[in-house]
Amino acid sequence: MGKLILFYKYVDIEYPHQIMKWQTKLCKDLGLNGRVILAHEGINGILGGESSAIDAYESLMNEHELFGNIDFKTTTGAADYFPRLRVVVKNEIVHLGLDTQKISAKNGGIHLTPEQTHDLLTHKPENVVLLDARNNYESKIGTFSDAITPNITNFRDLPSYLDQNAELFKDKNVVMFCTGGIRCERASAYLKQMNVAQNVYQIEGGIERYVQKFPDGHFRGKNYVFDGRVSVKINNDILSSCELCQKPSDDYNNCMNARCNKQFIACVPCVTFHKGTCGVVCMDLVDQKKVPLRPPFKKIDATSSCAIE
Repeated sequence: MGKLILFYKYVDIEYPHQIMKWQTKLCKDLGLNGRVILAHEGINGILGGESSAIDAYESLMNEHELFGNIDFKTTTGAADYFPRLRVVVKNEIVHLGLDTQKISAKNGGIHLTPEQTHDLLTHKPENVVLLDARNNYESKIGTFSDAITPNITNFRDLPSYLDQNAELFKDKNVVMFCTGGIRCERASAYLKQMNVAQNVYQIEGGIERYVQKFPDGHFRGKNYVFDGRVSVKINNDILSSCELCQKPSDDYNNCMNARCNKQFIACVPCVTFHKGTCGVVCMDLVDQKKVPLRPPFKKIDATSSCAIE
């Protein structure tokens, strides 16, 4: 089937557009699809392709003066998990919306290994607070037990949430987590500079690395991913419900009405009854052929996780 890799590295890149040209050629030559985001602050990527091509990519990256020793998170996958290759230069490798010089990963929280995290949560002191740095549609289907899950739809909204809820973290030991770790690097730096928490920690490698070690540990439910799989089952817990009948469900779908294309949680019977739409209104529009249909989307089943953030 091939491989899928998730990776990032905060490193000073003087000429990101030059790196973009190199990455584009490298990925095309190797037949890789996915996304690579570059900025002066570093690189963030997820790529899929043949196993030999992924191995070659990792080898060439490790030989590069800027990108050696990247923590590549690997799972089974393929180039067709993504519709195309996209390599871009942006102001940030994950959009927090803050000056990368003032809020830098260099000032981020203390890293905890998955083993340290598991031990801490197993014997959790009262002054430890878990903070999910992801968006609400991610935490809705899976998160750590007793975690604070901000009701935000974009990562750039997290600083405002922290400002408005500073009391939750006052004099606490805050353990922050996200999918692969990248969002926490700068988000933890922001929380640290607020000077409200006693200590700020982040899970090294994020949910990805933790569930590899402890699939039936303190993370419950599914891990949301940003590729053709949409989500990955970690254990049997179902944290959410069907938006159409309210029965337990954690399966995301996209409305067949192309003009709507809403991502929604629904059980199989409801998806079948509503003909792949998010509800009666869109179903009627589809039946009456008043809207274009979204191309059929083949959801890819997976039991292991990998995601860009």
